[in-house]
Amino acid sequence: MKFSVFQISRRGGREKNEDRMGYCYTREAGMFVLADGMGGHPDGEVAAQIAIQTVSAFFQREAKPSLADVPAFLTASLLAAHHQILRYTSDRSLGDSPRTTIVVAVVQDGRATWIHCGDSRLYMVRAGQMVTRTRDHSYLELRNASFQGLENVNRNVLFTCLGSPSKPVFDISEPVLLEQGDRLLLCSDGLWGSLDDEKIARELSKAAVSEAVPTLVEDALRHAGSSSDNVTVVAMEWETPDQFSSTLGISTDSISEDVFASTIQAGLMDSSFSEEIDDLDDEAIERSIAEINEAIRRTSAARRT
Repeated sequence: MKFSVFQISRRGGREKNEDRMGYCYTREAGMFVLADGMGGHPDGEVAAQIAIQTVSAFFQREAKPSLADVPAFLTASLLAAHHQILRYTSDRSLGDSPRTTIVVAVVQDGRATWIHCGDSRLYMVRAGQMVTRTRDHSYLELRNASFQGLENVNRNVLFTCLGSPSKPVFDISEPVLLEQGDRLLLCSDGLWGSLDDEKIARELSKAAVSEAVPTLVEDALRHAGSSSDNVTVVAMEWETPDQFSSTLGISTDSISEDVFASTIQAGLMDSSFSEEIDDLDDEAIERSIAEINEAIRRTSAARRT
């Protein structure tokens, strides 16, 4: 694999930054993740940190050096992150649970696949044009899709997230074959809430991601002014061997099969809980796998009928 990547997070006008992001990779697979801790609930930054640490630990365990089943990995890691947040809530007897959105993309075999829950977005841009973006799990997005009775909803009202008492709703993309110069951008709503989709796609294509992303973030902060939300972005540009820039990009061709590299570090939780996440809670994993198998069973049964 050959790609360039850049990540940045700015606090904006908020008292603290509840966004978290990062990426990790092996010789044959890469994962990019962003989580936005939700205000109105306690410890949003902790929920975001738990989420990215959990999916990173899951990726490290499963990518040996590639993932056997990318959609299954994405589903299991998202549900494991949800269960870890609930366990954090239970272990500390919190009256309300920390909550977060999440978006995760995996690049493997020259293809990109992603999953998201909430309103943290992924944009795919090719040759200056937006190929696709994720659709928010918000009542505003339902309104835009012509659902009745949602004329006056706030864009910040989500109907799902990680850490809520109900099972999270999530969407998984079909694998997309990558071409030279394709860009994937994962961002919190602090970016897309201030800049429209066309501007994001246009500016992302003007320069290398290491130059385009800081420009986009500064534009979002300037447009939102003193009331700006946290603005966080991690972006990747796919490169083919004949176009690869060794000074700016990452090549995994020369690393061995057992190498795992990551920008995701243990953060806000106490050390004992961080160690538990690194090892992963086996019960959470088993619950996630059981839910996946049940979903597969239901889908198979529906097809037979």
